[in-house]
Amino acid sequence: MIRALKLEWLKVKNYRVFWILISMYLLALLIIASGGGLFLTWLKNQGADFNGIDPTIVPIFDFPDIWQNITYLSSFAKIFIAFIVIISVNNDLTYNTLRQNIIDGISKKEYLASKFMMIVSLAAVSTLFVFLSGLINGLFYSHVWGIDVVFAKTQFLFAYFYEIVVYCSLAFLLSLIIKKSGFVIVALFLYTFMFEPIAVAVFENAPFFRDGIMPTIAQYFPIKSLNNLITIPFGKYIFREIQDYISIKSFLISFGWLLVYILSISYILNKKDLK
Repeated sequence: MIRALKLEWLKVKNYRVFWILISMYLLALLIIASGGGLFLTWLKNQGADFNGIDPTIVPIFDFPDIWQNITYLSSFAKIFIAFIVIISVNNDLTYNTLRQNIIDGISKKEYLASKFMMIVSLAAVSTLFVFLSGLINGLFYSHVWGIDVVFAKTQFLFAYFYEIVVYCSLAFLLSLIIKKSGFVIVALFLYTFMFEPIAVAVFENAPFFRDGIMPTIAQYFPIKSLNNLITIPFGKYIFREIQDYISIKSFLISFGWLLVYILSISYILNKKDLK
């Protein structure tokens, strides 16, 4: 397994697109992490006045709320990590790297494990970056202090890590099915940000569906179940009730999808012609 993981690193370490996507992803996280405070400061400098309230005192960077705020916003950038997985798998299929790995003595199980170790490694690095960004911003902007407060609600970091792993597993599966990275990227992007969200909105709000079973069924959709892990946190600043915890139900639903992805990937690797 370690040998296979080293081979994964050798495949990407000199691959320009990999570093471009990683740079874009980290830049997106940096903008998300620091942009909120800069935006509020800009509003203040522009003379924004919310019924006499200084916009910079909105506590979006206060501990412990910062962990839900920053992981929710950062979750939108996970698509870049998925693109890396898609391109990695597609390259193995296009250039027969997988076949060559098997000839060289790496089993399909080792290959599968190496890809998931790559996904876990990318998720871990991303989570660490978000943690450090949140910690630094909190140290600068938070009005609340104390070790117990700073590290409260850090379970949202676990949810963020888990969300990336599940989402990238879906990207892995689609890459094996479609085998064309461009098509997979477009399909995943459209499904994540258009097709499923529109379907969920219709099922939850359209008069014909909202009073039936469809709003409940919509909660079991793959992207919806992931989105339900870290929900929109900003309603609390206008005194609206929010979900400030990780839903066990959503975790179990998304874990079920993760099992589906892994089993499907394993089946395709073992049975399907990968020429």
